[in-house]
Amino acid sequence: MSEKIDCCVIGAGVVGLAIARRMALAGREVIVLETHAAIGMETSSRNSEVIHAGIYYPAGGLKARLCVAGKEMLYAYCAERGIAHRRLGKLIVATGDEELPILARYRASAAANGVHDLQPLSDEDAQQLEPEVRCAGALLSPSTGIIDSHALMLALQGDAEREGASVVFLSPVVSGRVENGGITLGVGGAEPMKITCRTVVNAAGLSAQAVAHAISGIPGSAIPPLYLAKGHYFTLPGKAPFSRLVYPVAGGGGLGVHVTLDLGGQAKFGPDVSWIEGVDYSFDESRAALFYQAIRRYYPELSDGALQPGYTGIRPKLSGPGKAAADFMIQGPREHGVPGLVSLYGIESPGLTASLAIAEHVAGLLDDGAGAKAK
Repeated sequence: MSEKIDCCVIGAGVVGLAIARRMALAGREVIVLETHAAIGMETSSRNSEVIHAGIYYPAGGLKARLCVAGKEMLYAYCAERGIAHRRLGKLIVATGDEELPILARYRASAAANGVHDLQPLSDEDAQQLEPEVRCAGALLSPSTGIIDSHALMLALQGDAEREGASVVFLSPVVSGRVENGGITLGVGGAEPMKITCRTVVNAAGLSAQAVAHAISGIPGSAIPPLYLAKGHYFTLPGKAPFSRLVYPVAGGGGLGVHVTLDLGGQAKFGPDVSWIEGVDYSFDESRAALFYQAIRRYYPELSDGALQPGYTGIRPKLSGPGKAAADFMIQGPREHGVPGLVSLYGIESPGLTASLAIAEHVAGLLDDGAGAKAK
């Protein structure tokens, strides 16, 4: 069976759904192909559910620009649609005097990104806000928040479907070919079929590189390597000892073992970083010892046995162990030479925060590259 479609979005995570919504609102005929049986089954549902301020990312890069713009868009969208969220704020803490210069660098980085609301705090100031936290100094980020990520995805899906978009589950893209006038995708599942698309957006997250390699005609040189970073989250039962998020200074491929709160008020700690070769969500309870050690640097009253296993998530990274974190890679026709194709790689944090801004960026790439010639 073969069909023709205007626009196909591959992947029904938060970013894919935001893109599908944006395209449908523009009057495009949209189909979303999703490997799993429901929306957001991978990275979008296995993260900290934080609305990031835009502090850490190099100025001028996609992460910085799209996070800062996306944060404002997301808060407005949540208010408009009644999506559960809370602007709690967070403390970034230096656990020793030697880390205080890092806080100063964060403040400068945030300002370069257009984030001017960070407030430097002494150790006494920080303890007044969060009595259980011990630190040498801190930054308060009042625009950081938390969100119900599943409710967000449901809202995005609902918007897209009301504009005529379709989300098709259990439909993995297994092959494809760039052809004159479009891209033909081979779709697996219970009823395999071919779809010829005028526009394809590869928002497949952990599988984005695999999908790209499966489509003949996409230059292999345009597809970056993939590195998988697994993170564990432990939960703290009972009433949380914090009213805000608490982050240590970053290191080791992530933002450190930080504490976040869910909308029910429960505290969770994570993620750590372990580099893996394939997708594996198993939970290694032996990592608890490292969590206790890291958490007690800023929360020394954490009692033995308090942490409970939570869940794991996997971040699709474009740089491996020992390398600086890479920026998002969002390629339009002018980058890879394939008309009508946008490929998104390495969409890790702050992808959820940036999702609505990413959708606008993708739409702009398609408009800008509409006349690009295949190389």
